[in-house]
Amino acid sequence: MSEAPHGAPIKTPGQLIAAVIAGFGIPVAIIILLAVYVNNATRTGAGTDLESSVKERIAPAAQVDVRDANAPRVYKTGEEVYKAVCSACHAAGTAGAPKFGDAGAWGTRIGEGYDTLLHNALNGKGAMPARGGTSPDDYSDFEIARAVVYMANGSGGKLAEPAQPAPGAAASAGASAPAGASSNENAQAAAAVAALASVPQTASAAPAAGAQSADAAQAGKALYEQVCQACHAAGVLNAPKFGDKAAWAPRLKEPMDTVYNYALHGKGAMPPKGGSNAPDADVKAAVDYMVNAAK
Repeated sequence: MSEAPHGAPIKTPGQLIAAVIAGFGIPVAIIILLAVYVNNATRTGAGTDLESSVKERIAPAAQVDVRDANAPRVYKTGEEVYKAVCSACHAAGTAGAPKFGDAGAWGTRIGEGYDTLLHNALNGKGAMPARGGTSPDDYSDFEIARAVVYMANGSGGKLAEPAQPAPGAAASAGASAPAGASSNENAQAAAAVAALASVPQTASAAPAAGAQSADAAQAGKALYEQVCQACHAAGVLNAPKFGDKAAWAPRLKEPMDTVYNYALHGKGAMPPKGGSNAPDADVKAAVDYMVNAAK
């Protein structure tokens, strides 16, 4: 029995032409479509962003930020300083830092008072470096004070916002001044800052080893009149006024070693040793002189 002959799929010249066109046209169309897709797809490989790559390579090594030296300074808010610096530890309570918003962790610290909080922030405490690891060129004392108040008030405190320093005055002078300070107080603060700046920086001779100063009380009085009275005589910048028992009472509840430490290393707006290079013994004698006047 013979098999039936197979019929050819192309029987006419038209079918032959259509088959030839399809054989070449379809692959060409597929190639074109693939090329368009690849060309329009987002390219993220190395070297694909040629324009930005060239700009990055030819950028200068350093940038010059030109600012008007006479323009009024714009201080950062407490929240801005917190987010830029303090949040690194206080947002999560890292290394024993009181977590922002944790009233329990902040309660004891707030109870110590604003001056102690600011002193710890400026000088460091425990694992926290001074000024949160920044420098006075980065953030002024006033801006650090704002951050302290922002964190304390965000964690249950009710501290007053520190007053902004008057134009031309040192930023540290306004860090401890209460909000709403009068123009007369600002003038006193500016005068005190100027007085501290003019303190002679030549240290007096230290007493011989094993021997005390010939007249420690006189040395303390002399240093007070030369340095300390710039603020303590009139109670400028929250300094306890000389002879004011009420102002000195909270300080005298602390051990004398703590009071000496504040005088030697600074507290709030008061610089270490009042801005002088006096020997430690003379600084302690000046503290004794002021303490005795307040008893």
